[in-house]
Amino acid sequence: MALSSQYARFSMEIAPNQPMSEDTLARVDLFSTLNKKELQELAKSCQERSYPAGTTILSQGDTGVGLYVLKSGKVRVIQANNPDRAETELAVVGPGDVLGEMALLDDLPRSASVVAIDDVTALLLPIWEFRSILRGHPDIALKLLAVLSRRLRKVESTIVQD
Repeated sequence: MALSSQYARFSMEIAPNQPMSEDTLARVDLFSTLNKKELQELAKSCQERSYPAGTTILSQGDTGVGLYVLKSGKVRVIQANNPDRAETELAVVGPGDVLGEMALLDDLPRSASVVAIDDVTALLLPIWEFRSILRGHPDIALKLLAVLSRRLRKVESTIVQD
């Protein structure tokens, strides 16, 4: 999907900006080192989005427009393998988990799709807001590296087992 159409889709899907409780974000490991004022600033940058069960929230190959924090519901993280496009389930995640962070760091297309198992509510932190926050809070960048490292180790152990 072209970048311009991806941003157009993004802008159409955004619900009105609804500041979220900093308590919700404080429970996310990635943001646990922020103080109350910083969490309030972060909450102002987030938008709440809702998805019915069965909805594809993120599509493999699309351009990333933000980081998602799951507030409620569970999702499947799946990857289509070439050439037969058979799907591999990478994970099932739920409230407090972060999705879409890889595309924020490397500007590459999404590496997997995310599909709602239940009705899902998520907080969306747009890419430009996230990068601004990272510049002011390098500790968040270090936590993000730890999240990515854990995911890489999990994938490596799966490959070794196969």
